[in-house]
Amino acid sequence: MPHSYKLNEDVRHQPQGPQGRAANDAPMIYTIVQRMPIEADGRLRYRIKSKSENIERVVTEDQLSYSQ
Repeated sequence: MPHSYKLNEDVRHQPQGPQGRAANDAPMIYTIVQRMPIEADGRLRYRIKSKSENIERVVTEDQLSYSQ
């Protein structure tokens, strides 16, 4: 299963609340800085960096969408 997003691509990240529920926070714009190896659960992961803050995080592909 190939990754959908490319390095240095801008994406929206929808934060998740407890136990995977959607959080009420607005999506933020991040840049893909690394595509992570596929782990045992089969989900694709990315390391993303915030455009507005000095924050990096690792997220699953289902938490991302294309930025417009």
